[in-house]
Amino acid sequence: MRQELGRLGNSDGLDRPDGQEPDRSETTGRPFCFFRLGVKMAFRVRSPCQPNQIVSLYLMLMTVFAVLNTTFGERKLKFVTVLYRHGDRSPVRAYPTDPYQESAWPQGFGQLTQIGMRQHFELGQALKRRYQGFLNETYDRHQIGVRSTDFDRTLMSAEANLAGMYPPNGSQVFNPDLKWQPIPVHTVPQDEDRLLLFPVPNCPRFISLLNETKHSDAFLNMTKHYKDLIEMLRNKTGLTNATVESVWSIHDTLFCEAVHHMPPPSWVTQDVMAKLKRLKDFSFQVLFGVYKRVEKSRLQGGVLLGQILQNITESAVPDSKKLLKMMVYSAHDTTVVALQSALNVFNGKQPPYASCHIFELLQEDNGSFSVAMYFRNDSTKAPYPVALPNCTQYCPLQEFVRLTKPVIPENWEAECQMPSSIKDTEVIIGLAVFCCLLFLIIGLLLFVLCRQRNDKHSYHHVINEGDDHS
Repeated sequence: MRQELGRLGNSDGLDRPDGQEPDRSETTGRPFCFFRLGVKMAFRVRSPCQPNQIVSLYLMLMTVFAVLNTTFGERKLKFVTVLYRHGDRSPVRAYPTDPYQESAWPQGFGQLTQIGMRQHFELGQALKRRYQGFLNETYDRHQIGVRSTDFDRTLMSAEANLAGMYPPNGSQVFNPDLKWQPIPVHTVPQDEDRLLLFPVPNCPRFISLLNETKHSDAFLNMTKHYKDLIEMLRNKTGLTNATVESVWSIHDTLFCEAVHHMPPPSWVTQDVMAKLKRLKDFSFQVLFGVYKRVEKSRLQGGVLLGQILQNITESAVPDSKKLLKMMVYSAHDTTVVALQSALNVFNGKQPPYASCHIFELLQEDNGSFSVAMYFRNDSTKAPYPVALPNCTQYCPLQEFVRLTKPVIPENWEAECQMPSSIKDTEVIIGLAVFCCLLFLIIGLLLFVLCRQRNDKHSYHHVINEGDDHS
């Protein structure tokens, strides 16, 4: 499993799927911004206006405002889901000839760095600003839930993020010298996590799909195109079995070392790093796309999407009394890619550190509900809107559910073609034993009944013979 690189604020993952500039606005679609823009443009006219012209201009602006208000209406935020990648970390491994082995890193491999802590603290502050007035200023356990994968870096990222969102205030201050308070982060063991840890292991059908992907034209063409590079990497790194899908780890290690100012070996040129970056991004596409994306999604990211939509649907009730307002997931780049691939909005780039995908459930002024998505992959800019294909930015909830239904599994174990578990075997054996005992009991009862019937016939025969002789 690859929990790799990219850094919030660098060039990795900053390209939008549609190639447009990210939206810097943090509005929720209200028309006031358009009205204000119209007023500003109108009053920049320097030539003198006659009274009737002013009246006409005013009426025109009011008409535009009325149309916009009818079209967009007022939206009320009801529920938010946030999935983010952990912050900057040390590499997950070193290649055999790497001059920087695990001892070169203060906490060893795969651990959150102070840079990563600061990234998530800043993201927590940004989320606090974005949802000011929706969430309490102070921490309320009923309003927010946080779940993480069972890795140090994701657990610590969630804690740093919450520190930015909820600095203690008033009665929550338990130490005047400490601007921090403990907030729970929940997790499950890695071998039991089918919600956030992708690709999910032990799924035979997914393994078959990956093997089939390796015979696709896209994979074969990449292998052929980068044949010389891969051979060079085998010689320089000592990874004799390096392939197109595994060289991501080399880029990961070199990238992490570069971020922390560790001089690279002489063979690591800008050209080599650029090619490694392309292969790294391609490895994500191999995992969750390229070939049979929909079926792969049903076995991977569709599982998480199904849970997110369940949470959203439970909150999409008029006058809902549900107290939970935000669900937060702290995970990995593969988690973000798996989810975005299921949504068919993945831009082909590795999500940078502390990037986050946001779902917002909004209630329209007519009482209906819509879902809006945003992606934050640059700490200097507001999250940009992401639209589900074949729907609008504010996608009606029912339409959102309908469009995503093909990638949400109905029976994950069956679709994965999982072998029968021990518990299933035990149940089958138990049922077989029960059936055998039941048949045995029925057989014994039939034998006893037949025996009794035969005894009665014999008794009546003796009586009849006595009557004949009397």
